[in-house]
Amino acid sequence: MAKRVAVIGSGVSGLTSIKCCLDEGLQPTCFERSDDIGGLWRFKEKVEEGRASIYQSVFTNSSKEMSCFSDFPMPEHFPNFLHNTRFLEYLKLYAKRFDLLNYIKFKTTVISVRKCQDFSTTGQWIVVTESDGKQESTVFDAVMVCMGHHIESFIPVQSFPGIEKFKGQYFHSREYKSPEGFQGKTVVVIGMGNSASDIAVELCQTAKRVFISTRGGSWVMSRVYDDGYPWDTVFHTRFSNLIRSILPWPLLKRVYEKKMNQWFNHENYGLVNLGLGTSEPVFNDDLPSRILCGSVVVKPIVKEFTETAAIFEDGTMEDNVDVVIFATGYSFSFPFLEQSVIKVENNEVSLYKQVFPPTLEKPTLAVIGLIQPLGPIMPNAELQARWATRVFKGLTALPSESTMMTDIVKRKEKRIEWFGTSRSQTLQTDHIEYLDELAEGSDARPRILPLLLKDPILALTIYFGPCSPFQFRLTGPGKWDGARNAILTQKARIIKPTRTRVVRNSSNNSLISYLLKIFGLLALFAAIFVSLQ
Repeated sequence: MAKRVAVIGSGVSGLTSIKCCLDEGLQPTCFERSDDIGGLWRFKEKVEEGRASIYQSVFTNSSKEMSCFSDFPMPEHFPNFLHNTRFLEYLKLYAKRFDLLNYIKFKTTVISVRKCQDFSTTGQWIVVTESDGKQESTVFDAVMVCMGHHIESFIPVQSFPGIEKFKGQYFHSREYKSPEGFQGKTVVVIGMGNSASDIAVELCQTAKRVFISTRGGSWVMSRVYDDGYPWDTVFHTRFSNLIRSILPWPLLKRVYEKKMNQWFNHENYGLVNLGLGTSEPVFNDDLPSRILCGSVVVKPIVKEFTETAAIFEDGTMEDNVDVVIFATGYSFSFPFLEQSVIKVENNEVSLYKQVFPPTLEKPTLAVIGLIQPLGPIMPNAELQARWATRVFKGLTALPSESTMMTDIVKRKEKRIEWFGTSRSQTLQTDHIEYLDELAEGSDARPRILPLLLKDPILALTIYFGPCSPFQFRLTGPGKWDGARNAILTQKARIIKPTRTRVVRNSSNNSLISYLLKIFGLLALFAAIFVSLQ
């Protein structure tokens, strides 16, 4: 009899977890507290308790070729960066293609997940759910927690004296939906992440004045990168990743800073990043222009609020403030789990490779999608789920508890070195290295050197081109016959939705390009071999 798996949530992570269970012959049951799939990507006019909330204008920050599931490319006519409605459309196409809806129980809330009495022997869980006011208890062989980390608003009110006596309106960015109702108002947005930047840029078109208040600034990037390609298809290549891995840290940091300042000088715009060079950037194509036009004004962090004003750390004051929006991030928790299973402290949690609690007697609970990669979360969550289901099935074993704890400590040290100690960075991971780690667990990691001898065109495309999800369907038990073609045709799919007006073709230098890449590959042969071990 197939093992039964409870999947909590039907967003990106939940949907791919259902599919991965089916691929491994497991029997999934997904519990979704709302009435439809999509999680974060399903816009609602009103904020709903217990689920993520987005504003109406949200677009993806990662492109379609990098954000799709590995055996289901997005339609070629889709734009490279998707509005939330278009991305939700893709998720529905995915659910329909693999018949996932039949495994989801909507309007069902998970109340508790606790170990069975004989857990040390069976690894089973008792899952208590509630639907229509009635509770039900079911035993499952494994559990996949797929809730994400954009549900619980975090407003550090203790850091902003006087906010309690502020007579204007203040709220978390989770509650922001559209610019309606802000006409003629003075707005202070606190934070310097993607939400803060998006909201400030959007509001400045209708509000009287808009300020962004930031403590450390941020790097601001355009979605449009070298030669007009989506940023992640250029940045996230195996070749670029190798270069970054072998450069000394001080030099790597200088390279990052130079690249980030290539578009505009961040210091001149009050946006200089005081943290590490690899901290997560903000993607906003309009913010520099709005600052240049004076529509958005960048200020240091607010030191104190009065009844009507914001006083900033530099001593300046903005009076007659109408609205304060805290774009200050999120907290996460597992209210249905006992702390002995997963304990959250200081917005941190100890999970082996960000997936498995290391102290469980049986590895039958996995957390999927609780990460913040320097890249799209979709392929990361999918590989987490592919690995987890193989562990559930007994096809892949986890190391000892001590080995897992050592890995957790080392991973944290590396994260702090790269991304700092900010609570907003506790879930941060790299991208390609982490994908390869996960792929090892599901026997899906591509091997470049053997492939170079067998299929050199494919090998070169994989190594020098975008590290797209299709690379992880070339081999292993989840092999997809369409992976090779998807990789070789991804450039055409990138260009198709932008080339809506036919122009004269430029000269074709593909042969020269490939020869140069071959020479580069041979020159770095030794370094590549070491990096693949």
